[in-house]
Amino acid sequence: MTIGLDAFSVAPMSLHFNVTSEAESVAEVRRAIEQFCADVGFDAKAAGEVGLVVNEAVANIIRHAYRGAAGKPIVVDADFADSTVRIRLRDWGSGEDPSLRPEKTDPLTPGGLGLVCMRRLMDELKFEPQKDGMLLVMSKKKAS
Repeated sequence: MTIGLDAFSVAPMSLHFNVTSEAESVAEVRRAIEQFCADVGFDAKAAGEVGLVVNEAVANIIRHAYRGAAGKPIVVDADFADSTVRIRLRDWGSGEDPSLRPEKTDPLTPGGLGLVCMRRLMDELKFEPQKDGMLLVMSKKKAS
């Protein structure tokens, strides 16, 4: 079964690949990002946190931006410089900006916890609306 991974390249401090909006892509992207973080020196806990955030972000792209439609493009870019990993996820979906939603206050009600997790585990989280979708830019500094 093909999960939509159609290009994959790794330079010493960067990672770029394309996936499509299938559920299998979520785990593939998470594994790649966690490995990238480990390779640039993040400890297992921090690499896992970044992986969890990326997992939530990709799942949200599939669920919300593409409304569950399969086969839609997602571009994943990551780089490491100045002790900071920066991850960019680009989609061509609805373009709705989830950061405009009020922050979830009741953890017992369904939905919205992924965004809370993303905000709390990353140092920076920006949604940059594009004319034809969304660019999510996230960063986390490596602990000294």
